[in-house]
Amino acid sequence: MTGLSLHNIEELCGGIYHGPAEAEELCPNELVIDSRKVLPGNLFAALPGEKVDGHSFVGKALDAGAAACLVTHIPEGETRPLVIVPDVAKAMGAIAKAYRKTLNIPIIGVTGSVGKTTMKEMIACVLGSRYEVLKTEKNFNNDLGVPMTVSRINPEHKAAVIELGISHFGEMAGLADIVRPTMAVYTNIGYSHLEALGDRNGVLKEKSVMLDYMPAIGTAFFNGDDDLLARYVTRLETVTFGTEDYCDVRAESISMDGRETHCDIVCGDRRFPVEIHAYGKHMVTAAVGAAAIGMSVGLSDADIRAGIAAYAPVGGRAAVEDTGYITLINDCYNANPDSMGAALESLSMLPGWKVAILGDMYELGPGSPKMHRAMGEKAAALGVDGVIAVGALGKDIAAGHGNSLHFETKEALIAELPKLIPQGATVLVKASHGLHLEAVVEALEGLK
Repeated sequence: MTGLSLHNIEELCGGIYHGPAEAEELCPNELVIDSRKVLPGNLFAALPGEKVDGHSFVGKALDAGAAACLVTHIPEGETRPLVIVPDVAKAMGAIAKAYRKTLNIPIIGVTGSVGKTTMKEMIACVLGSRYEVLKTEKNFNNDLGVPMTVSRINPEHKAAVIELGISHFGEMAGLADIVRPTMAVYTNIGYSHLEALGDRNGVLKEKSVMLDYMPAIGTAFFNGDDDLLARYVTRLETVTFGTEDYCDVRAESISMDGRETHCDIVCGDRRFPVEIHAYGKHMVTAAVGAAAIGMSVGLSDADIRAGIAAYAPVGGRAAVEDTGYITLINDCYNANPDSMGAALESLSMLPGWKVAILGDMYELGPGSPKMHRAMGEKAAALGVDGVIAVGALGKDIAAGHGNSLHFETKEALIAELPKLIPQGATVLVKASHGLHLEAVVEALEGLK
């Protein structure tokens, strides 16, 4: 965080500096909340927790070389640099917001109901073909992860790609006020967090708040395949991407072979083929969205092709594996009706006997049973040979498919897997992360 001293930080946060006077002009390099990951020069934020209080690790963080710690009180006997603030989490946001104002690089904010992390990774790969790029780690996209990400931007970075995730009304304003993106990418507006946001219009209302925090010269990139985004009007310059003919940047000639996805990227007179080393229809959306960003910053066709080819799936997101017994599609990181439907569509395009192991989708509100049943019906309509549903809500998925089984728990399913999955099958595993179907994936990998 070049240029922000501990003295500046105490003023920003309404805090009080405690420690040696000569250390007050130190400039920490980034925010961290895990004392085990502290590196020299970091600013450790001692967050209070339900089970563990970060103040218990202040000494450990300083021993590891932290420049200082953000605290709400002074741990007994501590004389080293501290900034005492009323609220550590709010202080993190204030620090990151102030630091963001000192930056003059393209900052791409990525949001949407599904596909945010894949899109973020793909954009970072495309821009990374030419520039040094900072990106959100894992899915650190909330009120703690976003400040940490912004604080990691250093002078060598020529662009940053930051994921913004929300689940309730009022959350986007705080994140967008920190990030202040120059470009905003919307993956889709889907059926997620409906218990809090009500319906897709509520999702759009909250996610569109990010646009209010962009400069007048900013650009919004919308997935034109999404009906709400395709007709959304904003004060900003807008670029649509997708597979429809009316999209400004679109994908054509799409094909999949279970390991790779191929398509042509088309924009006006520009047309070039790309190779995506990952499986799934959603990968095309990510590739064409990243291509749109690449074109906007002046990258060549070759740069964009190289960036897309460099993408590798992030854990638990549509990773394809030949186990020697089956073809396994591990997509169990998360799920809602949009992402599960897309996964089923992609599965249906593959050859051979196909089975979908599908589990509960959370936070869907009163319409949850109907949405789960629709996934079983969709699998049947797409010609998926069999559905194995797991979890309390999975019974509704099973009810929608004529050739289905239902297991209340993943343990019960795992016990029966050797009898259910024939050699040579293609198996998709998809559910909300809270169901933890990683254990099912591991069991499938062990089938012989």
